[in-house]
Amino acid sequence: MLRSVRLSLGAALLAIVLVGLVSAPAQAAVWYSTDRWGTWSSGGYTLYNNVWGSGYGPQTIWANSATNWGVWADHPNTGGIKAYPNSTKWSGKKVSALGTLSSSFNVSVPTSGVAFTSAYDVWSSDNAHEIMLWMNKYGAVGPLGTFQTSVSVGGHSWNVYRGSNGSNQVYSFVRTSNTSSGTVDIKAICTWIKNRGWFGDVTIGNVQFGYEITSSAGGKDFVTNNLTVTAS
Repeated sequence: MLRSVRLSLGAALLAIVLVGLVSAPAQAAVWYSTDRWGTWSSGGYTLYNNVWGSGYGPQTIWANSATNWGVWADHPNTGGIKAYPNSTKWSGKKVSALGTLSSSFNVSVPTSGVAFTSAYDVWSSDNAHEIMLWMNKYGAVGPLGTFQTSVSVGGHSWNVYRGSNGSNQVYSFVRTSNTSSGTVDIKAICTWIKNRGWFGDVTIGNVQFGYEITSSAGGKDFVTNNLTVTAS
């Protein structure tokens, strides 16, 4: 009986250790929030939980650092965007004055039972123009506006859409195939739009990257292993 008790205690301790190892990333987080509008700033980046849509479920954002962060989201399988948790960095330069505006990213995302896109959202400083760069998409999601052309620019090949959401002009660059990592020359894309006459020499404001989530029932993890934005 004593040996049996010792074995049972050993199994219990092993289970506790294993649980501790599994939950280590969450324990390592230097910040997290379950608040819809939770924000955290570090190293020139600001993270936003940004649960802005209707009919949303619970969502937790966490960060190990300004460039390594993620969310757990449990949004119902209904239509409409529920949230855009993201990292934001400010540029503040006109397109013609940009030295460098680029970003590298690496993500781990669910590929089934979800509807979302991993996307950059690049804004003019007056919020009149919005450039969306869709790096991957899963489920029933699609860009706003009408198809314009296909183009290779900024290091990737895209299908380009243009339209208005009633508040601002939206230019959606949807990558022709999904990718979970890469580098994007955002300056080249801004210059391409300017050269087409869709906007003038606007000032680029916020450069955001995150997950535009429509549904993630049962709880899904969206992990930004690394994200850097270089602006000069």
